Amino acid sequence: MRIAFYAPLKPPGDAASADNRDPARLLMDAFARAGHAVELVSAFSSHDAHGDPDRQLARRDEGTALARLLASQWRSGKRAPRPDLWFTHHVYYKAPDWLGPVVSAELGVPYVIAEASHAPKRAGGRWAIGHEAAAEAIRHADLVLCRTRHDALLVEPLVFDRQRVVRLPPFLDPAPFRRAAAMREAYRSAIAATFQFDAGVPWITVASMMQTGDKVASYRALAAALASLRDLPWHLIVAGDGPARSEVEAAINAALPGRASFLGKLVLAELAPVLGASELYAWPASNQAYGRAMYEAQAAGIAIVSCAPRGIPDSVAEGRTGMRVPPGDAEALAQAVRALLLDPSRRLAMGRAAMAFIEAERSVDAAAARLDRALALLSGSPGSVSAQKRE
Repeated sequence: MRIAFYAPLKPPGDAASADNRDPARLLMDAFARAGHAVELVSAFSSHDAHGDPDRQLARRDEGTALARLLASQWRSGKRAPRPDLWFTHHVYYKAPDWLGPVVSAELGVPYVIAEASHAPKRAGGRWAIGHEAAAEAIRHADLVLCRTRHDALLVEPLVFDRQRVVRLPPFLDPAPFRRAAAMREAYRSAIAATFQFDAGVPWITVASMMQTGDKVASYRALAAALASLRDLPWHLIVAGDGPARSEVEAAINAALPGRASFLGKLVLAELAPVLGASELYAWPASNQAYGRAMYEAQAAGIAIVSCAPRGIPDSVAEGRTGMRVPPGDAEALAQAVRALLLDPSRRLAMGRAAMAFIEAERSVDAAAARLDRALALLSGSPGSVSAQKRE
């Protein structure tokens, strides 16, 4: 199929980037691996970070005009090739899709959304215009691909046929992490020498932005949980940066004096070796949607210990690739970390299972197969589902 690809939040990153962790770019890669011709058709951003109604109206008018221009160019043959399907990545109240519904209706092609989310609490607020536009785009869609069960439950009431809401879990390219795991001992020795870590104790790693709100809450909860494990040998490695870094470092150092090292923000080529050289990934995941770093850690072959809000149950296979505990339960998190620190064979088995889980179920190749199965729901000629819905 010829697929017109669009991301209203921001355009996908460069395909040649050495830090290819952009979900939109990974989706484009998955389509290519499945044999489809995918084209990024616009860099127009509808994003409004501050809840400014005037900006939202201006984005609406600009986006609608651009959509009509694109549709006109395809219809007249001035722009080629004409797409068989319009695909929009990440539609939500701060970044609605003003292009896809218009173009797909005018061309009579199916309209597909991936990573859609619906937030009823935003109705009537500062993002009311974006909220309603996102909801209308979801209603218009012939197929909606959701990352988690939590997202799907909020989206389903908006669609004309709930069978058209399909789960497409987050995914990644596991190759850099697989290579890091294969070089574990070499990387561990080099990292220990560079940062003066003790290679003789287990390394507990976490990678997350340092922002106020949920992120800081997670770091504080992690520090509180690990403080009860000071009778065991281990070292905490923190990869991340952000405006709350000083607050995060102060909280962790106060709770875990001498037990933590802060490496700052790491690009993929730097993070993969650190994960591959570690024993555990531990994170409270306060109000977190799914946790990309947990996928990366599993791809590197290390077990996960996490609280389980929102989409985390879709990210960590309980008892197989790690251990999940109730949201907000720092004591349960600590006990799960203790159990795996004291049981190296179980920890290693979970790490092996985690790597296999990512390869089989959360890799770009697995996503390519899922995308093909999802698009098969749009059976018949291009636009047949849209036409059926309009009738």
